[in-house]
Amino acid sequence: MPGGAVLAATADASRIEAPVTIKAYLMCAFASFGGIFFGYDSGYIGSVMGMNYFVNLITGIPIPPANAPKSVTDAFTLSSANKSTITSVLSAGTFFGALIAGDLADFFGRRTTIIMGCGIFILGVILQTASYGLGLLVAGRLVAGFGVGFVSAIIVLYMSEIAPRKVRGAIVSGYQFCITIGILLASCVDYGTQNRTDSGSYRIPIAIQMLWALILAIGLILLPESPRYFVKKGNVEKAVEVLARLRGQPRDSEYIQQEVAEIVANHEYELKVIPQGSYFSSWANCFKGGLRTPSSNLRRTILGTSLQMMQQWTGINFIFYFGTTFFQELGTISNPFLINLVTALVNVCSTPLSFWTIERFGRRPLLIGGAFGMLVCEFIVAIVGVATGAQTGAPVSAMIAFICIYIFFFASTWGPGAWVLIGEIFPLPIRSRGVALSTASNWLWNCIITVITPYMVGTDKGNLGPRVFFIWGSLCTVCFIYAYLLVPETKGLSLEQVDRMLEETSPRTSSKWVPHTTFAAEMGLTDKGTLAPEVVQEVERKGSAV
Repeated sequence: MPGGAVLAATADASRIEAPVTIKAYLMCAFASFGGIFFGYDSGYIGSVMGMNYFVNLITGIPIPPANAPKSVTDAFTLSSANKSTITSVLSAGTFFGALIAGDLADFFGRRTTIIMGCGIFILGVILQTASYGLGLLVAGRLVAGFGVGFVSAIIVLYMSEIAPRKVRGAIVSGYQFCITIGILLASCVDYGTQNRTDSGSYRIPIAIQMLWALILAIGLILLPESPRYFVKKGNVEKAVEVLARLRGQPRDSEYIQQEVAEIVANHEYELKVIPQGSYFSSWANCFKGGLRTPSSNLRRTILGTSLQMMQQWTGINFIFYFGTTFFQELGTISNPFLINLVTALVNVCSTPLSFWTIERFGRRPLLIGGAFGMLVCEFIVAIVGVATGAQTGAPVSAMIAFICIYIFFFASTWGPGAWVLIGEIFPLPIRSRGVALSTASNWLWNCIITVITPYMVGTDKGNLGPRVFFIWGSLCTVCFIYAYLLVPETKGLSLEQVDRMLEETSPRTSSKWVPHTTFAAEMGLTDKGTLAPEVVQEVERKGSAV
């Protein structure tokens, strides 16, 4: 709007967010559905690689008869190289997809980028479903990976930007919950098709994924864009319009005006700290500032990328990617597919606890406590497995029990916690790229782990067996130290207040910080209680020049 929109503003830090209706909560929560096809895609492949028909298809080795000797059944498995390639190629695609999505989210919008990701994912699923050998399957997983990269990076950004601050952690945790539901659905479908003796054994689990992408894409068409995206683009009037819809309030509500005013004032403040320039300089802005300054863009980028790295270091995807084939190769469990289903069920049932704990106790205590619980469980699994040789009976039952407890700790802490934090710690000028870099880090380490793990535990390679849990336990110890020293507390703060908190505290003192002013008050209020017109005009001018 020429001349700048007139926005009511406030110096009261408690009045910077509009009240929210139940309908608005449900709109915010729907976006978390994106986690289902992310989780499903992660969950189905592990069991498919253990299916007789699929192993025969890829290797050409005849399916052993029921009375075949152990040497024959042991040889009937995918090679470590095939497992590594099939599993890791998706992560490679998601790595590049997440990086590209950061730019697209700024150019076309958060919602549009997610819908584009759904379309690319469906194309990849079609290729996988049509495959009758390794080549097309790998190509399809690579293409699908780009789609998953788009969605996994931007859905967290979108949810963080539209969710009310008091329940933002719970709503973004819903994304992780949907990931666990996706993994469980994949386990159920795999369990139902495992004994089929035709291509339906693997094609049915693959093809079902298209349904989740269609539901998400159609639903998002009906939802509004992020108001913070419109502020970044300089369209303040549109930001007011979509925020009113998200909060279930009239657009001329004083609450809506004040919330948009705070977003606008914070954006202008950040642009003055680090001005925007060319395309390449805007990426370089993610790495500006000093390591010793908690609020610097460099420090935030390192925090986001390392958080996602640490989430992968917990070893959780070893269970969900390779659990079935790992238990098969141990030869001590009669039905590894059932154990895979049980671990997926534990994952689903544990995650909802985080909806309450992440807002009651905060992000920082959850990550510290979760890392401690995981490292204890993993060391116990390793010690029991090595001491007893992972024989059948009580030792194996104990190992499975502690693996389930370990999954409980992950699902209720690090699973949602890492995703929540990366959506909160970046300022608006670099938020889409910061979240994209963080998500790309998750997929980079996911790819690295899926490449090397088959060689670590494969009977034809490292054959570590249960000793691999010593590695995961050691890495969880690193996660524990990391969370204590470097993770800040962001509970109950708006995204703009998180910026100020990071400027004024250290990670270990952040939980005591209380908002004491607003960016609108600092950038300028008129006598009539509105945001200074020149602030709005500057944001509109800079946004229109992007």
